[in-house]
Amino acid sequence: MARSAFVDVNAGARLDRLPICSFHWRILALIGAGMFLDAFDIYLAGGVLGAVVKEGWSTIELNAAFVAATFVGMTIGAWCSGILGDRFGRRFSYQVNLAIFGLASIAAAFAPNMTVLIGLRFIIGIGLGAEIVVGYATLTEFVPASSRGRWIGLLAVITNFSLFVSSMVGLWVIPNFGWRYMFGLVGVLAMIVWFLRKSMPESPRWLAANGRAEDAEAILAAIEAEAARKGVLAPVAPKAAAVESPGSVWRLFQPPYLRRTLLGSLLHIVVGFSLYGFIGWLPTFMVKSGHSVVSSLGYTTVMALGGPLGSLIGLALADRLGRRPSIIFSSVAAAALGIAYPYMSDGAALAGTGFLLVTAIYVMLATGFAMHVPELFPTRYRLRGTAICATSGRIATALVQYVVVAIFAWQGLTGVLTILAGILVFQAVIFLIFGFETKGRSLENASAVAPDESRASVSREAVDVGA
Repeated sequence: MARSAFVDVNAGARLDRLPICSFHWRILALIGAGMFLDAFDIYLAGGVLGAVVKEGWSTIELNAAFVAATFVGMTIGAWCSGILGDRFGRRFSYQVNLAIFGLASIAAAFAPNMTVLIGLRFIIGIGLGAEIVVGYATLTEFVPASSRGRWIGLLAVITNFSLFVSSMVGLWVIPNFGWRYMFGLVGVLAMIVWFLRKSMPESPRWLAANGRAEDAEAILAAIEAEAARKGVLAPVAPKAAAVESPGSVWRLFQPPYLRRTLLGSLLHIVVGFSLYGFIGWLPTFMVKSGHSVVSSLGYTTVMALGGPLGSLIGLALADRLGRRPSIIFSSVAAAALGIAYPYMSDGAALAGTGFLLVTAIYVMLATGFAMHVPELFPTRYRLRGTAICATSGRIATALVQYVVVAIFAWQGLTGVLTILAGILVFQAVIFLIFGFETKGRSLENASAVAPDESRASVSREAVDVGA
């Protein structure tokens, strides 16, 4: 359709007043399937790397290179998806990244040596990094403000359930068929989802923000017609007063956006260290400590149940307690459990403490990483802002892999978890002092920044009202 910059479709208010209907469930399924496989592909690394070390096919140093290559690729993917997603649309970026990690995963199943596998993992990482940036932000733009936290929490449950599923599948597949089947399985499933997701509509918020009002109107009319089957629709609220002015990505590194960029980046860095500096390395650390591959996978499978449970808790807290308190409390809880974990004896105590630790980490992930970060930026900058935060997390995670290996060699798992606990406490303090709440607010209102937001002397009341 022709571009029309002069028609105001008020996309945000029209989407926010809709009741939850079959359209929302369909969008959740399409996004959730890709996000699930993205996370499955990331989490399969733990079991695969433990197996290739046990086989003598790799070393702990090569494993570090594998993980680092993953996150270098994810860094590039996260950055590119933000640029492409804000420039060409959420749907375009989504399909490209799914095809990249799906096809590269199939190729990884046939890798002749560890060097080739590391190279393919870099390509897989490009697709994986992009999927996470686009997925949560896209669903955020479709669901009503009153239930946005619950729906992003539900997407986080679907995504993070892959930690348990990946562990369970790995526990059966790796000892019986070999690690190559893990890559082949996720690659084939990713291409099936790619085909199904060709029918996914573009975000009306993005279309309207980019002057494509007629395209936005067509999609909004179809969604409203589907929602109207449940009854008369509520009236449309007046458009938010704030107007998004176009600009380059570098605006996000200047006031008034800088504070939000720093908060979002901190969340991604801490989540990255928690997931990939601890959970991702745990099977390898346990093998190096004398556990068998089956034993280490068994422990991590039990602990992995904390992923979906933590996401469910985040879902329950997000629209009740709020994003900011949930991030603070879960960070403190994870720090305390991280300190206790190395002192637990093998068996129920070790598995139980690990399960609670993983649960706390995933509460933080669901309420912060998944929900809060996309809410921080206006539509014109949402994917680029999310991409900057994700890129910061990926760079830190890639660099920390070698640091984790060095700390483990020096002080064992106790040293790794002590560092993690310190980072978690730091995050809790930062959000206690500088964080603000977005619970129940429209995206247009939550992402609208006041010029004085970046001033250190601004009062808590001004931040909560005007942020």
